[in-house]
Amino acid sequence: MAEVMQPMIRLEGVSKSFGSLEVLQAVDLDVAKGEFLVLLGASGCGKSTMLNLISGFEPPTKGQVVVNGRRVKDVEPACGMVFQQYALFPWKTVVENVEFGLKMRGVGRTERRERALQFVESVGLKGFQDAYPAKLSGGMKQRVSIARVLANDPSVMLFDEPFAALDAMTRQVLQEQLLSIYQKSGKTIVFITHSIDEALMLSTRMIVMGSKPGRVVQDIKNDLPLPRSADIQLSPRYVELKRSIWETVQVEVMKGLESH
Repeated sequence: MAEVMQPMIRLEGVSKSFGSLEVLQAVDLDVAKGEFLVLLGASGCGKSTMLNLISGFEPPTKGQVVVNGRRVKDVEPACGMVFQQYALFPWKTVVENVEFGLKMRGVGRTERRERALQFVESVGLKGFQDAYPAKLSGGMKQRVSIARVLANDPSVMLFDEPFAALDAMTRQVLQEQLLSIYQKSGKTIVFITHSIDEALMLSTRMIVMGSKPGRVVQDIKNDLPLPRSADIQLSPRYVELKRSIWETVQVEVMKGLESH
């Protein structure tokens, strides 16, 4: 009998309220090891709250979150988070920012410097290792943030709209870089975006969230072939998937507007 693989992330009957406001309601969700899951939905549907529950930054009001077979009760060391804001130390160089987590874990100076330089190079910043954040563009700062998470070697990478503040061309370059990193590393990724195009470009699976309160309303496998580039947007399958998601998102957005 084939062994049933345990999911890397499991949400079981998870609800989250802030006072009288219910943000998430009875969410059940399994994320397989090595999956690139994108959460899509209008503002206020609980996407960021879900990431905070997975990472252990917030406890659920009801239900439980399990990561890598262990119930999340505090900040979860198996998870690394990349935020929309770059959260870099301005007084540290690129390589010092990347090696910060390793330093906190007691990794020796030579080893952590070697590992940090390896990840600086992996995100295309070779030659900028001694630069300070003030000298970097937004896209470069976000690549430093990604390298810092990768250097800590988490089982799960969580991305909270990391490319939202970037211009369209930079965003596209970073999407392709992130896909390349994903394919090489085999990490489990949960990524939040408002953009259907970004979801289709990056994911292996997409969850569309309904709002008021947040819940799963559509679960779609993304069968577009990897690796992907911007050309994929011209394919009939891409257009078909985009139309299906847009129809669901449109209904949920209208519901949200009617409830105001």
